[in-house]
Amino acid sequence: MPRGDKDKYTEKQKRKAEHIEQSYEHKGLSKDEAESRAWATVNKQSGGGDKAGGSGSKTSSSEKKTARSDSAKRAAKTRQGHARESGASLETQTKESLMKEARSKDIKGRSSMTKAQLVEALRKKG
Repeated sequence: MPRGDKDKYTEKQKRKAEHIEQSYEHKGLSKDEAESRAWATVNKQSGGGDKAGGSGSKTSSSEKKTARSDSAKRAAKTRQGHARESGASLETQTKESLMKEARSKDIKGRSSMTKAQLVEALRKKG
């Protein structure tokens, strides 16, 4: 029998190892080799024994829902562009960044504008 106590494995892990072991024995491996390979497979797939649930099992579903909602709100805020007190920093932005801001402010004709024209249109839009 392979080394190690199997008491810390879940019933599901034990059943899986037994099934894998039977499969190896059916292919002609010795009982010891089949058992050894079966437990190695279970360990590789599940990370060993004494696992409660899985990753994130300590996080309640309401906490997960709140975290997802907060994440979505942050993402939406990022897509809107940033509030600006003065137009002075417009020149330092890339054309792509100006284009994104013009899109969020629904400035017409922005796709054919130059960087200078985008800066001017954004200043007018406020």
